[in-house]
Amino acid sequence: MRSNEENYIERLKRGNEDALDYVVDQYLSLVKGTICKVLGQFSDTGLIEECINDVFLSVWNNACKFKGEAEDFKKWIFAISKYKAIDCYRTKLKKAEVVLETIDSLDGASVEDELITLENKNEVMRLINDLGPMDREIFVLKFFLGYKSTEIAGKLNITKAAVDNRIYRGKRKLKERLLGSNLEVV
Repeated sequence: MRSNEENYIERLKRGNEDALDYVVDQYLSLVKGTICKVLGQFSDTGLIEECINDVFLSVWNNACKFKGEAEDFKKWIFAISKYKAIDCYRTKLKKAEVVLETIDSLDGASVEDELITLENKNEVMRLINDLGPMDREIFVLKFFLGYKSTEIAGKLNITKAAVDNRIYRGKRKLKERLLGSNLEVV
């Protein structure tokens, strides 16, 4: 017996792989569209594919927890897709490396200077993570992902002037915190 629209939920709950194949065939476009809305800005197809796989793995592992009919299943898989995509988005932001505006080349620098620079980078990353959510997102988009202020303003539905003000104030806060923490400037 093959899975179809009448029996795929029960077969999925029993662990029949053909039910998962049916779910992938029926809901791949919904899952992919949902994930692309959240992660599309990164232009990372590997990340999107990984997230899609995570969604279907989660559906497979948690099928026994689903209660409801086919209409409810569509809502359920949409919710899983949305929250997995948000998790991937957050993970991507946390993994973003600190891009300092001006760091001189370390050619000829001593090991001690390189260690101090690395410690300073880690401190700057910690300080950026202490910024408010909006400021942190603006900094990530501007300095880590290379977006222009006008693009950031469009994404966040704020004015370009607001973006520029938040960047200015954020830099000032970071500078005050860096100087307040007595970091050695290399």
